[in-house]
Amino acid sequence: MPANLLVIQSGGCTAVMNASLVGVIRRARGSSAVARVFGSHRGVRGLLRGEILDLTDDEFDLHALRTTPAAALGSNRHRLTEDECDRALDVLRRLEVRFLHVIGGNDSADTGERLARRAAAAAHDLRVVTIPKTVDNDLPHTDHTPGYGSAARFVALATIDAGRDTEAIADVDPVKIVEIVGRDAGWLTLAASLGRREEDDAPHLTYLPERPFSIDRFIADVDASLARRGRAVIALAEAVRDERGAYLQANDSALYTDSFGHRQLGGASAILCDVITARLGVKARADRPGTIQRMLTACQSPVDLAEAERLGTAAVDRAVGGENGTMVTLVREADRPYHCVIGSVPLAEVANRVRTLPIDYLSADGHSPTDAFRGYALPLLGAPLPRHARLSRRFISIPA
Repeated sequence: MPANLLVIQSGGCTAVMNASLVGVIRRARGSSAVARVFGSHRGVRGLLRGEILDLTDDEFDLHALRTTPAAALGSNRHRLTEDECDRALDVLRRLEVRFLHVIGGNDSADTGERLARRAAAAAHDLRVVTIPKTVDNDLPHTDHTPGYGSAARFVALATIDAGRDTEAIADVDPVKIVEIVGRDAGWLTLAASLGRREEDDAPHLTYLPERPFSIDRFIADVDASLARRGRAVIALAEAVRDERGAYLQANDSALYTDSFGHRQLGGASAILCDVITARLGVKARADRPGTIQRMLTACQSPVDLAEAERLGTAAVDRAVGGENGTMVTLVREADRPYHCVIGSVPLAEVANRVRTLPIDYLSADGHSPTDAFRGYALPLLGAPLPRHARLSRRFISIPA
């Protein structure tokens, strides 16, 4: 007998999150095993509140939805309590939902794993297959995550152009810090260097969560860059931590912490700008693109879009085929030409776990990506990054 399907979008939004949603809807509508296609408004909170949309026959434009940024269903960050798990399962029973898909990251894997486990214990035939999503690119057991390629493209382009801006006006603004999102890993921050082709191209310095951050060493690095080229453009992860593991924050007591225990980050660049001015006596500016990094449609990567939709489609196929308690994954088979196939992994191996940058992706000094990282990341960005011109500095002689 056909049963119903529910899809949820969860966590931070991306430029390609709705492509995964489209993959789910298209495949579910065409499946003889699926009767109705439901969507939960604003994540699991919508499920608890009974705010459910029927997507089965809705005549919205799927083609336009595919390239629409953020989460069309609405998103949320909420960790289900034990009591809420039971309430959620009760709603799913009453809706006659057998197939559940959560589009999200580490925390969403936790939600999916707990619901699958509780359903099994209650003899509820519920098949849970989650779909990876995060610009942080920090989910284990998948080559990369949808959302990363487009966000990496944004970060690379923003840093290229920030570098040229600083180069042009270095007499006035010699130091610029570009603060880049990423809770625990430096995948996105390292992408800032993907457009760097010459020694003078930005960023000149890069600081990631994977390496302990020292303000004294940072100031020495900036001073050396100023002495060498008259400017310094810095790619800074918002989650840099000192040798004790403490985040660089302006006011720890003012930070917001969500129900998963994740603290709101940001502001490290402003602190460091003040330190630079105080110690080196030069002006420093901070660029903090914030959430626009994760969902600007102008930087959507066609590769990212296609893979996000493929994973949505695959999740439905696997759930209908009997798979349960898994996350669909991308498995890279080749770099040249780039090619990934679809796999899956148990949710218990993803939930609340973080994949940091491999050591061979970062240069010995910690400021540059290796060829291994370039080979890994560049295919995900889509079209080649622009190559800008630079005038020579051969000045003419002025007659006496």
